[in-house]
Amino acid sequence: MNNAIKCFIFNKKLHYADQEIAVVNNINDMKIPSIQFKPVTHKDVGVEVLELQELYNRSATQQKYSALPHRCNFNCFLYITDGVGSHFIDFNHYPVQSSSVIFINKNQIQAFDHVNKPQGKLIIFTDGFLDALLSNMRLSIFSPSHLSNNYSPTFKLTPLLNESCEVFLSEIEKEQDNLEPSSHLLQLMLATLLTKLIDARPKENTQYISESRSKIFLLFIKNIELNFKKTREATQYAKVLNITYKALNQICKLASNQTAKQLIDAHTILEAKRQLAVDNIQIQQLAYAFGFDEVTNFVKYFKKHTLLTPTQFKKFIKG
Repeated sequence: MNNAIKCFIFNKKLHYADQEIAVVNNINDMKIPSIQFKPVTHKDVGVEVLELQELYNRSATQQKYSALPHRCNFNCFLYITDGVGSHFIDFNHYPVQSSSVIFINKNQIQAFDHVNKPQGKLIIFTDGFLDALLSNMRLSIFSPSHLSNNYSPTFKLTPLLNESCEVFLSEIEKEQDNLEPSSHLLQLMLATLLTKLIDARPKENTQYISESRSKIFLLFIKNIELNFKKTREATQYAKVLNITYKALNQICKLASNQTAKQLIDAHTILEAKRQLAVDNIQIQQLAYAFGFDEVTNFVKYFKKHTLLTPTQFKKFIKG
């Protein structure tokens, strides 16, 4: 098992770009740390490009927090320029190499590779910045495909696209370094870069459905994230979205090759794994928090979807 899972976790909200760090005082009180968007300068711009080496250097004196599993409250992607390694996302290690890109959706659990230390850049931006991009064009690069069976967040760039990536990121960094950077110009450059990456990235089902259905699918996923502890009934989500259960199922199948119920269960199990592995939460506490009346019902539900009991899963994670 990767050392990132075994390490102590911080119990305070952290930031990639400043010095605020708090170490957990009690290993039984561990929580998944939440990384906030807090750039060093230009806090109102909503986007920042960071060198990975800078993250490695900062972490060396800050308990290596970026090497530990943490949840981001923003979308981001990595652009690897040199070296090889892997990136940890939701219990999987995805290989990265020179000229590759890896996308991390908001609220996913990730950890950086402090052993191999692949070089490159981390591009992070707020919901507001992304919304501004989406208001003028349709970008599905941060669609919630992580619940799909064929999810793959990384891909290799062609030499031509790699050259474009270098140029655009260099220009974004130059604008970012200005005393008064232009949000509009940054949006245009990042939108152009993301469009190129979308065209080159292996196609996902969400890129083939209509814009109206894609919006419904995104709303459905957001509703799952907010309400999965209250209900796991797909019919309830259909009512909230003001569509029929049949229509919701059709959209989910088109977008992910899975039913609405399968996506609800996939998110529930993923979040349960996160809390069992990283938060070190007690099984009984987790069962009640997830809305199960009996612990045995949660154990059966977890085993049905993972073939392991929660206890067996915790032992497996600890190695």
